[in-house]
Amino acid sequence: DAKHLVPNKMRDFFCTINLDQEEVFRTQVVEKSLSPYFGEEFYFEIPRTFQWLSFYIYDKSVLQKDLRIGKVSIKKEDLCNYTGKENWFMLQPIDSNSEVQGKVHLELKLNELITDNGSVCQQLVVHIKECHGLPLINGQNCDPYATVSLVGPSRNDQKKTKVKKKTSNPQFNETFYFEVTRSSSYTKKSQFQVEEEDIEKLEVRVDLWNNGNLVQDIFLGEIKVPVKVLRNDSFQAWYLLQPRENGNKSSKTDDLGSLRLNICYTEDCVLPSEYYTSLRNLLLKSSDVQPISASAAYILSEVCRDKYDAVLPLVRLLLHHHKLVPFVAAVAELDLKDTQEANTIFRGNSLATRCVDEMMKIVGKHYLKVTLKPVIDEICESPKPCEIDPIKLKEGDNVEINMENLRYYVDKVFREIVRSSISCPTLMCDVFYSLRHLAAKRFPNDPHVQYSAVSSFVFLRFFAVAVVSPHTFHLRPHHPDAQTSRTLTLISKAIQTLGSWGSLTKSKLSSFKETFMCEFFKTFQEEKFTESVKKFLDDVSSTESKEPSGVSEPVHLKEGEMYKRAQGRTRIGKKNFKKRWFCLTSREFTYHKQQDKEPIFTIPIKNILAVEKLDESSFNKKNMFQVLHGEKPLYIQANNCVEASEWIEALCRVTRCNQKRLSFYHPSAFLNGSWLCCKATAESTEGCARCTADVPADTQIEIDGDRETERIYSLFTINRSKLQKLEEACGSIAVYQGPRKEPDDYSNFTIEDSVATFHTLQQIIDILEKLSESHEKYQKKRSSSAKYGSEENPIVGKVS
Repeated sequence: DAKHLVPNKMRDFFCTINLDQEEVFRTQVVEKSLSPYFGEEFYFEIPRTFQWLSFYIYDKSVLQKDLRIGKVSIKKEDLCNYTGKENWFMLQPIDSNSEVQGKVHLELKLNELITDNGSVCQQLVVHIKECHGLPLINGQNCDPYATVSLVGPSRNDQKKTKVKKKTSNPQFNETFYFEVTRSSSYTKKSQFQVEEEDIEKLEVRVDLWNNGNLVQDIFLGEIKVPVKVLRNDSFQAWYLLQPRENGNKSSKTDDLGSLRLNICYTEDCVLPSEYYTSLRNLLLKSSDVQPISASAAYILSEVCRDKYDAVLPLVRLLLHHHKLVPFVAAVAELDLKDTQEANTIFRGNSLATRCVDEMMKIVGKHYLKVTLKPVIDEICESPKPCEIDPIKLKEGDNVEINMENLRYYVDKVFREIVRSSISCPTLMCDVFYSLRHLAAKRFPNDPHVQYSAVSSFVFLRFFAVAVVSPHTFHLRPHHPDAQTSRTLTLISKAIQTLGSWGSLTKSKLSSFKETFMCEFFKTFQEEKFTESVKKFLDDVSSTESKEPSGVSEPVHLKEGEMYKRAQGRTRIGKKNFKKRWFCLTSREFTYHKQQDKEPIFTIPIKNILAVEKLDESSFNKKNMFQVLHGEKPLYIQANNCVEASEWIEALCRVTRCNQKRLSFYHPSAFLNGSWLCCKATAESTEGCARCTADVPADTQIEIDGDRETERIYSLFTINRSKLQKLEEACGSIAVYQGPRKEPDDYSNFTIEDSVATFHTLQQIIDILEKLSESHEKYQKKRSSSAKYGSEENPIVGKVS
């Protein structure tokens, strides 16, 4: 959320998330507010190098261009200082001199020249090779050029490159020469006179500009390199473009307002798979360890400050290797030991409940879409007034009609849920089956606990949460407006209650704090809903084979708006790129004129031969990729780098097992009778570049096992001190078996068997030391083969 925004009157605001200058996400518009609450969450992989993660607050305008109010920019190197916690940031003013992105490739050299009279002078050679990742200007590739200057106390020599048209990655390849030290015979005194000692004060400055033609040129960034670092050596490196020194300085920073953010940023260097064998095997055998609290997976959750940090990579790794169900059963059994009353079963944020929550989010995506998306779309697109709280009713509202509308929606959502058991993923059913029988075993005298164990997850933590936040679960593209959000909140409350009714015979009306909800539920027939919920819970917690028709139902994987190039109709001009709605399922890839319209072009998944990036030079457009199939390639432009990366990954994943996949492809387009990449004139010529490596084959669960194991290694390493404390605690318990009289340093740890836990800890620490050595060797190898720029302008690292 934001507060105290300017201008000092009620306006409509939205916020964008940017990698450098590239917008990758945008919130919904919050109307008529000075302190807008956005409440939105975005999770994304970062597909390219970047300098800044930025957040821009906009004032929405109907007739004019949206006005940027202010920004929060965080350097990549500083993200670790803010990760995992909420922070208020003061909005900074936006000034063109501070809005930079991209990098420049330079080669610098000092040559010694001998003059005709035998004296020695020096010459500076600046070779500006290329730039990469320059920003778009008004949505289009820029027309960049560079100025190269030698600057000192009494000189400012400047030269200029040619302008490169319509490109964010210009190839300059121009060389400039500057005289640095005059020969001793040079006697003419002028502003260009430089004595030997002044070399300490000289610097090379490269400024990037967008050629404005008839309007003012736009500053794109600069770099500065002191001449003294060269001496007589040749120096070549990539430099990140920097803002001007006087950019972004204003006395009005306190007047713009502030923005509250919760950022979680992780960065891992993933080694080849064989390095992780020992750690992976130790984690995968966790469910077999007795007691479970002595396992590596459980110890990970114990030492992490926030259990969620451990749960995400742990669940994904165990899912990937089909080990999740026995692990969840083991930690749930431990959880139940501490549960004294049946009506509080699985209500806390334990390791067991968080593992099940994360599992449902990962494997239940398609299940939610086929069950809830049609009815959620109806509620959001044709909303009916549903407010039944007398305090919140507006003038002219009829509470009886609103109650009828709410009842209609609740009935429809409930009906879709209880009829959906056939679509419930088998993995979810297996987990629910385990939880149900563990609960019945723990409370044998309570006939309802087996149902409440399942309903506490599937109703309270799955369906009810998805109803109230449909955008978070990709059921809707954007956050709903305030009135629709209120309707969804009331429906969600009702679904929670109806789901709970199936687990108890008595009415839950007394649990409502709001009397208006009590009145609403008096219209429901308890027995009818209880029976429906009971049958549904029986079905989803059964180990019988599900989804007999699910095999024939296509799995919905991804959809969204992008631009595609017309296939062979017109070869010139911008008109051949048209906005279309794209949809990917496990069966076909289609595009439509508009969402929910019939497809106008369909490619069966089995016919896709390759999916690869397309060089920007093909159409002077960024974020392009190509889908190769039996006919002409389909060229598509995504809206940003994150979106392009996600589409390529999804398409590669679903087509990986196609038998006729290509080994080679053309990185550029076939235009004007030849391939731009290899100049071959036959359109049927085999590709000139090898296709990219395979990606994970699972079309529903996107998991890289090595990456998750590396994340777990990082978490263990960060919490190394807690591992040592736990090790000391195990030693103390083993030596002293008497009663604990006072709380100690390890009272927060769960230690059931100190010997078994100590043994696992020793294995973990031994593995961490070996992996740490491997990482150090890799970093040394990487740093020895990399060329770096100055401290102010470090080279951009690449990790494969």
